[in-house]
Amino acid sequence: MGKLNLALSINSVHKVLKYTPVYGSGVQPVGVTHLGDSEVTVVDLHRRFFKSSQTSVPKSSRYLVIVKNTTGELYGIPVADTPLLIEVPSSQIRILPESYRRADTLDVASHVAVIPQETTPLTVFVLDVDLLLPIFQELALAT
Repeated sequence: MGKLNLALSINSVHKVLKYTPVYGSGVQPVGVTHLGDSEVTVVDLHRRFFKSSQTSVPKSSRYLVIVKNTTGELYGIPVADTPLLIEVPSSQIRILPESYRRADTLDVASHVAVIPQETTPLTVFVLDVDLLLPIFQELALAT
């Protein structure tokens, strides 16, 4: 996403779908999509992190990663590229410092993985699905 490499624990991934229409006011980087007979909250992380949408990527080539948090609620995350499945040893995954998480827009990342490659290591931020929406809940309480 942008120049960030983001990942999710496989345990939190419910399914991956071709992009489906997302509905909402457009004021916040959050909307809703229809999934079968239920509604799923969609969090546009690209818009949240970079204050812009992925307008250069046609919707027909996007995907929607459906994740489940620890309370069982489903969230959708739009992505521009086909998600990859990579096994990463736990020795390559580190906890992000709390000070970094409080100071950066990547407050939804809990860990970082450093994956060796031929030239330079690949740094991947691991998202905590339980933190995808707290910023919006705080905003609602503040108004």
